[in-house]
Amino acid sequence: MAMMMQHISRRISRPLTFSMANLLNHPVSSTQNHCFSSVPHRTNLRLQELVIPGDFLRWGSLGFCRNSRFATGFIPLQRKPLDSIMDLERAKNRSPEDLVSIWDDYHLGRGHIGSSIKAKLYHLLEQRSSTCRHFVIPLWKGSGYTTMFIQVQMPHMLFTGLEDYKARGTQAAPYFTVTYYTEFAESKDVVLIRGDVVFTSKLTDAEAQWLLETTQSFYQNDVRYKLVERFNKATHEFEFNDVLQALEMPIG
Repeated sequence: MAMMMQHISRRISRPLTFSMANLLNHPVSSTQNHCFSSVPHRTNLRLQELVIPGDFLRWGSLGFCRNSRFATGFIPLQRKPLDSIMDLERAKNRSPEDLVSIWDDYHLGRGHIGSSIKAKLYHLLEQRSSTCRHFVIPLWKGSGYTTMFIQVQMPHMLFTGLEDYKARGTQAAPYFTVTYYTEFAESKDVVLIRGDVVFTSKLTDAEAQWLLETTQSFYQNDVRYKLVERFNKATHEFEFNDVLQALEMPIG
């Protein structure tokens, strides 16, 4: 892993002319839209109160991932059971669209990310990440980008800054953690996703959402996945500029 990081460091440049607003307001690729399931966003406060109990508010995001570690020293997160977040029996009677809408609405403005994908896409992500657990993605911050180092070990994803990982290795603290819940994969063809922004000084909710969707696209899209394979299995052939090009970011 150390040799891989040294090799990658030599290949990552830092152009400084693109705004985060442009990145968030425009799709990163025409192929990305085919990688995600989308459900119309609807607010239903009464249903939300019925399905998701108030004790969810006591779940602190920092405690959720306090003991996590990275790379070869990775220890699975102590996942919060889904039945401690919502009433599963009542949720079973709701349509997939209602369930996803409630899940997404509940996380808005709470320092968390709520999302979902189809079961088929989750299984593809699970399969591909089993042999390709790491990747790097540029995140635009004002006048330049910071490179994020990602580890995927389903049902979790961990994100931290590449510079922090290079400096601290397996002791690097994650900026953002993601957990997938498969309880409704068979019955409703839905996998719920919860993201926790651990350091709000490092990432906004919008940036975390973009990182999640972009990472999924690299594992779920056949063309983009070739870059993930190259990063993990043929590091000497990996070029960071190819990632910038895939995301339609300027190459400096």
